[in-house]
Amino acid sequence: MIRRWRPTLNFVLGGALFGTLGLSFVGLILLRYIGPEIGFRNAAMFLGLCITALTAVLGWLLVRLLLRPIRGLEAYASAHLKGDTTTDLKHYGTQEIQRTAKGVIAMAEALRDREASIRSYTDHVTHELKTPVSVIVAATELLGDGPVDDQQSHHLVAQIDHAAQNIQKQLEALRTAARARETRYVGTCRLADLEEPLTEAFPNLAIELTNTSKVFPISKDGLLIVLQQLLRNAVEHEAKSVSLRPSLEVDQTLTVSNDGQCIPAADLAHLFDPFFTTRRDNGGTGMGLAITKNILDANGGRITAVSTQDGATFTIQFS
Repeated sequence: MIRRWRPTLNFVLGGALFGTLGLSFVGLILLRYIGPEIGFRNAAMFLGLCITALTAVLGWLLVRLLLRPIRGLEAYASAHLKGDTTTDLKHYGTQEIQRTAKGVIAMAEALRDREASIRSYTDHVTHELKTPVSVIVAATELLGDGPVDDQQSHHLVAQIDHAAQNIQKQLEALRTAARARETRYVGTCRLADLEEPLTEAFPNLAIELTNTSKVFPISKDGLLIVLQQLLRNAVEHEAKSVSLRPSLEVDQTLTVSNDGQCIPAADLAHLFDPFFTTRRDNGGTGMGLAITKNILDANGGRITAVSTQDGATFTIQFS
């Protein structure tokens, strides 16, 4: 990719000012020398046309470097405000306008992603809460219809309690996922910084770390949350060992492999979707890997997963 040179705003404004003054000064000097040769009237008309043409060129440069990028940025913001995400910004102008435009684009993309996440979470929560709410309503109606024996009462109360706990888990998972999507873990860390807390958190899991001096563009707390969730997920799927290997060829890439259960091919496409879980009966909320993805998304990273013959492999890559 070829990087185009862009002038600074000071260079453009200063160049336009000195160019305008310089043309007038040069015109006076030339008028003094060529006036006696072709006549002062003809010289004045000739120099006037030249100065007008050169001033028009300076004006065209100002329009191209300042006015057109500003109008383009205004049109881009208006289009995204109306929901048109296909509009692209093609003209940047000066270095300052380019930085401002890229900041506006990044902000628009972040807001769009956040809106999509909230909408997705709302749809999933609505869907997931239908079942426990229906159980609570049905059990309550049965309890209110008439006398029941102690065994029936105990069973209905247990159903209500389980449904209420399920609702609480889903709502807490939703809040955690929303916070993860917005939280920025600014800083850097090395795998060596995480070896002790990971070993303490998972004493029965054999953890292998290589190239622990590799630096990643996320704070220790952020990467620790991500890795703890991946290791917890591995333990829940009967893994006995996990390896964490930074790539020696690709910068800021970390591979996390475990020897647990393989991931079914049908589940790979939905693995990081909110509320997707294969452990619903065991209390799983389906938000663990979604929270992991949200944290990485908010900090310039992404995560992918593949199933292997010996378990599963997750790849974390920062841009």
